[in-house]
Amino acid sequence: MGSVFEITLVDKDTVSTNKNIDLVITEVMRIENLISEWNPETQISEVNSNAGIKPIKVDLEVFNLTKRAIYYSQLSGGAFDVSTAAMDRIWKFDGSMTTMPEETAVKKSVENVGYQNIVLDSLNTTIYLAKPGMKIGFGSIGKGYAADRGRSLMQAAGIQGGIVNASGDLSTWGQQPNGKPWTIGINNPFRSHKIVRILKMRESAVATSGSYEKYAEINGRHYSHIINPKTGYPSTGLTSVTIYGPTAEFANFLSTSLMVLGEKEGLKLLKQFPVYRGLLITDKGKVLSHKFR
Repeated sequence: MGSVFEITLVDKDTVSTNKNIDLVITEVMRIENLISEWNPETQISEVNSNAGIKPIKVDLEVFNLTKRAIYYSQLSGGAFDVSTAAMDRIWKFDGSMTTMPEETAVKKSVENVGYQNIVLDSLNTTIYLAKPGMKIGFGSIGKGYAADRGRSLMQAAGIQGGIVNASGDLSTWGQQPNGKPWTIGINNPFRSHKIVRILKMRESAVATSGSYEKYAEINGRHYSHIINPKTGYPSTGLTSVTIYGPTAEFANFLSTSLMVLGEKEGLKLLKQFPVYRGLLITDKGKVLSHKFR
């Protein structure tokens, strides 16, 4: 999934721990082999290669994940869009981009983006991309989904506590061996090695989206790698969004959406989901808390 997974378990001995870690790794790989748009053998790759041609039958798991992704796209008014995989990559975030792309190129980059053109058939569990050139991908919520699945798998196996961490998007359950909750620090992107907030977690999840590690600097202005699916331009206003709540998948969706929506509209969206909390850091370094004490 293009991410480093780190698995922590509270288990009875090393042999059992290693066996269970392998089970989580197997589960993550199984999910990747269903939903990766980079592997040409996956069901999602088959859906993408048949855009504008025909519906493709998929596993119920893939169908339901896609259905939820469309729902998230609707909830956010398109700030999150599962079809951004089709976006032309005209922005470079490796330090090589020093001038703005042409406006016409930016407009063209989003021509094949639009979750409204994804057709689901629940009776036959098929996915059809109605517009040629469309693609769907799970770069935003796939890691969170895999972390949640790893947690569920270990809970079903009777493991009392642990963390499945997908490059900072993580699911936790239970507690540490000393009986204390898991503690997760949220970094301040403007102050190196400084922690903004420490979360105490039992059965919960956290996801962070940010522009502080991957961005372009053009004419003295900072451009996020998180692109607005409707405009083709990088999101502005927020440098980091951390969402804390029951599932990493939904937290992933919210953190990505808030980065695109910005402070005002983003908080409106977040307030619709009372079980989720948010910590937003603006481009000017201001820290905004929603339901954090």
